[in-house]
Formats: sequence, structure tokens, C-alpha cells
Amino acid sequence: MKPRAGVLALQGDFALHLGACARAGVRAREVRSPADLAGLTHLVLPGGESTTLHRLMRLFGLWDALAERVRAGDLLVLGTCAGAILLGREAAGEPADRPPRLGLLDAAVRRNAYGRQLDSRTVELDLAGLSARAPCTFVRAPRIEDVGPGVRVLAAAALDGGPATPILVQAPGVLAATFHPELLAEPLVHRLFLAQAPAALRRARAG
Repeated sequence: MKPRAGVLALQGDFALHLGACARAGVRAREVRSPADLAGLTHLVLPGGESTTLHRLMRLFGLWDALAERVRAGDLLVLGTCAGAILLGREAAGEPADRPPRLGLLDAAVRRNAYGRQLDSRTVELDLAGLSARAPCTFVRAPRIEDVGPGVRVLAAAALDGGPATPILVQAPGVLAATFHPELLAEPLVHRLFLAQAPAALRRARAG
């Protein structure tokens, strides 16, 4: 069955994700209300400002509706940058209320881990899990820390002189990137995401 995809369109670079989905062969729709989730099998949470995204998702009734669909196993979700922050859990030492997290990804995700907007960068990196090398753009990027046992690291990189940390991870029903895959000429991450099927996820969980 062909995926029915949507992109959260409350704030951030959602238009670029719509384009990436189209390049991957799927026409996605903008999502701004719980009614827009009806019938969807895939949803992208874009980059932006995580606190603002959380506030708007609460305001428009999407926060709990999204979480329930993902936990039920009938909606797959891709989070990039701010979207990845919301999917994960707080990193050690971070305030638990800035912003609240969905906790759908068993990984601590630290906000703004690599500096301010001026510290943004594009780095040519190996995406081992995708068997590809691509220029990855990091904008006020988060850092994925303390990955749980059910999370598979698809790509890692050393961006601040320290050890390599995950930049692309996958768990049942969830894909998260700390960079902006919507800026890639080839929609490598979106193609991987859209190839997943909720039915397969439900069978895996039941087994």
C-alpha cells in the first residue's frame, strides 16, 4: 500500500519536507489539526524552534493525538532537528519543562548542543545505514545522547572535536535526524522513512 504522508505545518521548514517527500515519490499534505491526521500512515515533524512547536501542537490539539497514533502503531514519524528533540527525552541536566518531550524515541536529545545559529555548518558525512555519503546541514543542531537498546544508530559523526555521536537513528515507528535531510538533493532519509509500513511495525510489536 502506498504511504499516505503528512508534514506538520505549524512552524519551521515544512515546505522543504513537502518537496523532499515529492522527490521521494509521495505527495504529502500539510497537517495543522487532529483532523488532518486522519488516514495518514507517515508524519514528518520538521525543524524549527522546539518550544514553539510544542506550544502550537498543544494549542491545535495535535500533541496527544499524534502520540496516541504512534503508540498504537498505525502512524510512523520522522523528526528532524527540533522534531527530533520533541520525539526524544530530556538530556541530563536539562530542564524537564523546556520543552516537554513526547518520549516516543528512547534517546536523550540535547537542545542547541553545537552552538548558536552562527555556528551552523554543512559537513560531508558518511551515512552508513543508508550506504551513502552526503552533505549534511546542521542548524542549531541537537545532539543525540544515551541511546536506548531498541534504537539503531544509522549514522554518527564527530562535530565538536569530541567522540562521534549519532546523527541519524531509527527505532520501531520512529526515525530521527539531528541534521536537515530535506536539504539533500537526493531524498535519502525521506525515501527510507516512506518505505516503512505501519502493518510491519504492528506485526513486529505483536511478535
